[in-house]
Amino acid sequence: MLVAQALLRAFGWHLVGHPPAIPRCVVVFAPHTSNWDLPLMFLVRMAFGKDVAYLAKHTLFRFPFGWFFRATGAIPVERSEHHHLVQAMVRAFQTRPKLWLALAPEGTRAKTGHWKSGFYHVAQQARVPLLLAFLDARTRRCGVGPLLELTHDPKHDIERLRAFYSDKRGIRPERESDIRIDL
Repeated sequence: MLVAQALLRAFGWHLVGHPPAIPRCVVVFAPHTSNWDLPLMFLVRMAFGKDVAYLAKHTLFRFPFGWFFRATGAIPVERSEHHHLVQAMVRAFQTRPKLWLALAPEGTRAKTGHWKSGFYHVAQQARVPLLLAFLDARTRRCGVGPLLELTHDPKHDIERLRAFYSDKRGIRPERESDIRIDL
């Protein structure tokens, strides 16, 4: 934990927030605009001392880096096909007493028209809250924000996400996607 905190400081980043003492949640990570996001979020995760699973494209699990992704909690995903991923993640929450699952709603580092809705459906169907994680390259801050319990009003929930992330800038801000989802 201390090493990760020191590395973040050495790289000029300020860690903010405190992870809640809860066993299960979907960790929303945004904005996701650069290859540097993953190492920074690994440092945040280590600094907070939390085991967090995350999804990664299946091609990353090949030699020589596959061992690294498996060891850090990555779950391989074949993005070119529809594999009922939401249902699989909901089942994972149902069968594990402890699971923090980090998802980047943009789904890619490239600019897209809107966020993908899978993170929302997983949290809603698994009945777990959203923990808002972020990095803000403009202020050099990274960490966690509020824990959001979902309501029965998706428009209201998305508006709360938009309000939190509205002032957060990615490392490559030109790649940021609009914070809206198609439900």
